[in-house]
Amino acid sequence: MGGCFVCAEFSVSLCMERLMQYIWQHRLWLQADMRTVDGLPVQVIDAGQLNTDSGPDFFNAKIKIGGRMWAGDVEIHVRASDWHRHGHDGNKAYDSVILHVVDRDDTVIRRSNGEAIPQMRMPCSPVFHQSYNRLVDRADRELPCAQRISDIPPIYITDWISTLAYERLHSKATHILELLKRFAGDWESVCYVVVARGLGFGVNGDMFERLALSLPLSFIGKHSDSLPAIEGLLFGQSGLLDAADKSDGYVASLQREYEFLSHKFGLKRPESLIWKMSRMRPANFPHRRIAILAAMLHGGFRMLSRVLDIDNSDRAMELFQPELTGYWLNHYCFGAPTSRRLGSLSRSSVTGLVINVVVPLQFAYATAHGNLALADRSVELLQSLPPEHNTITDMFNHAGIKTDDAFCTQAVIQLRRQYCEQRKCLFCRIGHRMLAAKARRRD
Repeated sequence: MGGCFVCAEFSVSLCMERLMQYIWQHRLWLQADMRTVDGLPVQVIDAGQLNTDSGPDFFNAKIKIGGRMWAGDVEIHVRASDWHRHGHDGNKAYDSVILHVVDRDDTVIRRSNGEAIPQMRMPCSPVFHQSYNRLVDRADRELPCAQRISDIPPIYITDWISTLAYERLHSKATHILELLKRFAGDWESVCYVVVARGLGFGVNGDMFERLALSLPLSFIGKHSDSLPAIEGLLFGQSGLLDAADKSDGYVASLQREYEFLSHKFGLKRPESLIWKMSRMRPANFPHRRIAILAAMLHGGFRMLSRVLDIDNSDRAMELFQPELTGYWLNHYCFGAPTSRRLGSLSRSSVTGLVINVVVPLQFAYATAHGNLALADRSVELLQSLPPEHNTITDMFNHAGIKTDDAFCTQAVIQLRRQYCEQRKCLFCRIGHRMLAAKARRRD
C-alpha cells in the first residue's frame, strides 16, 4: 500500500494502523489483489471480530490461503517488524494468528515454535487514501464532506441523525447519573447543579457547574429565606466580586455577606474560574445569570418535581422566569445601571434550558427508574421544540442536512463535537459511506 497519513491526535503509525483495521473490519480491500507476500491467493470468509483489548486485533477469523482453510486470529501492523517491536514474538497469545496484514513487509514473522505466519500487504485503492486524507487533514472550521452529503440517500442521513440525537441525550444523562452517585441519590442537589450548568449556556457551563459543586445546596437551604445571603454566597464563590468596585454599595454588601457565610461554612472557592464575556451579549453575562440562579434558590429549591412534569415549552417559561428585584432590575453586571428595566430570560434562552436541563433530567430520571413513558415524553418534548440557531446548525443546514427541530440540532451538535472535531470520520456513517464508495476504485 505504501504512503503515510497525517493525523493530528495520534502518531502517524498509530493512525495508519487504525485505518488498516477499519479497512479490514469493513472488508474494503481490493479482492483481486489479495495475495500473501509469497504469492498465495487469500480469500476472507469471515474477517473476525474486532478486539479492543489486549491480544490480536481480530478474533475468530476464517481465511482460505492457497486453497487451505484456516481458522484463528488476524494481527495488523504498519510494518511487519512491528511484530517484534510490540513484543509479539515469543508471546504464545499470538500463536493463534493465521494472517499478518501489513503495509510494509520488511521481515518474516514467526510463532513461538519458529513456524512462519502467512503475511499479506493490505490491498486498497489509492483513491481511498486520498479521500481519507482530505477528510481528516483540514482546518477545524471546515466541513470537508459538505459537497458530498447530498449524494447520500436521505434514509441514511435520517437514521444517523436519530442515532446521534439519542447518543447526545444518553451522554448528558450519564453525566447526570454520575452526579447522582456523587450526591448519594439526592436528586434535588443534582437538579440544582444541572440548572446552574444550564444557565452557563455552553460558554460558561463548566464554570457554573464548578460554582454549584463548590456551594452545596444544603448550605444555601439554611439561608433560603434571605436573597442577599444567597447572592453573597454565589457571587463570592464565583470570584466576580474580586474585580468589582467596592464603592458600589450593593457590591460591598455582597462582600460582607460572603465573608461571614464563607467563614461559617468553611467554604473554599474553586480555583481558576475563568468567566467568558468576550463578544457576549450583556444579557448573557455570568453576573446576571448568577442573579437569576439566586432568584431560583430564594425561598427554597424544590424544582425536580416541576421539571419532571414539564411537557411543553410554555410550562418551562413559567419555571425559568424568576422575578428579579432591586439591583438586577437595571444591571447586566456590576457597575453603571442601564437606562431601561430588564426582564429575566428570553424565550429562546428558556428553550435552551429545556433542551439542556429539562430533557436530560427527565431522561436520566427515567433511566434510573426504568420509566419508559417518561423517557419517551422527554424525547417527544425535544422533538417539539424549535431548532437551535448557531454556527454548527448553520454549517449543516448549508450542507443539506435540515434541522427542523431541537432533536435534529442536538444531533448535528453531537456530530460536530464528537466526530468532526475529533477527526473520527471513520466512525461517522456519512464519512464511512463516502470512504466505502472509494475503497475499491483503482483510479
